[in-house]
Amino acid sequence: MGIDFTRSERSTIGLEWELALVDRETGDLMSIATEVLDALRADDGSAHPHITGELLLNTVELVSGVHHTVSDAVTDISGQLAEVRAAADSFGVDPICSGSHPFGQWFDQRVTNKERYHRLIDRTQWWGRNMMIWGIHVHVGIEDVTKVIPILNGMLCYLPHLQALSASSPFWAGVDTGYASNRALMFQQLPTAGAPWDLADWTAWEEYVADMTRTGIIDDVTEVRWDIRPAPRWGTIEVRVCDGVSTAQELGAIAAFIQCLVEWMSTRIDEGEEIPTMQPWFVRENKWRAARYGLDAEIILDAAGNERLVTDDVRELIDILSPTATRLGCLTELQNLGVILDSGASYQRQRAVAEANNGDLIAVVGALRQELQSGLATQVEPSQL
Repeated sequence: MGIDFTRSERSTIGLEWELALVDRETGDLMSIATEVLDALRADDGSAHPHITGELLLNTVELVSGVHHTVSDAVTDISGQLAEVRAAADSFGVDPICSGSHPFGQWFDQRVTNKERYHRLIDRTQWWGRNMMIWGIHVHVGIEDVTKVIPILNGMLCYLPHLQALSASSPFWAGVDTGYASNRALMFQQLPTAGAPWDLADWTAWEEYVADMTRTGIIDDVTEVRWDIRPAPRWGTIEVRVCDGVSTAQELGAIAAFIQCLVEWMSTRIDEGEEIPTMQPWFVRENKWRAARYGLDAEIILDAAGNERLVTDDVRELIDILSPTATRLGCLTELQNLGVILDSGASYQRQRAVAEANNGDLIAVVGALRQELQSGLATQVEPSQL
């Protein structure tokens, strides 16, 4: 089964940002995506070209255009956020973003009326209905199909960094799960989600998709929901492991990190280097550690099993990637990873708000709403990190 990979301009970037819709007073999830999307239609009745629905009617997704710089992509998608906020305002609803809603219940949510979503729910049942999760997806352009799998395999070494930096789902259905990212473990319950299989090259990817299609596991390549996957239609690698982030600043920082990692590896391939990888069991262990402990995770760095605190490795990577970031025009955004490390990731900020309000999770939703509106994270006391 041959899969054509669209030729894409190298290291261009595109962003997808999933937003939850919540009642302004109660903080509850509201299943009004259809109404919001209708309000965003053009005068001729056509749908918005970049703002779409998702599996559940409590969600809208923003999709940027293709950009050369992270700042342009964030500006693009922030403009769409303003459109959603204006459209939702008349319903007394505001958008928020985090990996999970602090107290939403799955049985209160409505599924979008599309055949592909109904098939997913019919197959996955309780697990599918529990997909009250939100994330960001980052696409980076790859100019040569032979680079796709080596870069994808290399990126698996950085899954825990991305998971920890974006972790924003400590609460689930009103309970503190003890995890920084409960979303990570929920999402991988879907049959084709989770960490990618170990593939040698593009041919192996084609064979995998052929096997999955022939046996009826998927209908098309978009139903491979890996944490990082090839996106042949767009000519990109798509990084999907991250929880939803509640500020434009965090979105830019994580997008810059991903863009720089991909370009850094692409350059090393050009220079004849082999991109380091690690054993699949280390990849899966790292994902669990980052989901459980967030920025306190001690992660496995390489095939030899060396370990290090994830925050220490992120700080070193900022230095290593700074020349690449300068070339790509995203140095400021890359350096904002340090703001996340110093101010706290979203899971830490949410827990701090809950603690300050005697466990009131409505207050957590209020803080998420304010962060998305301001574009900046609230400061957490060092003692709460």
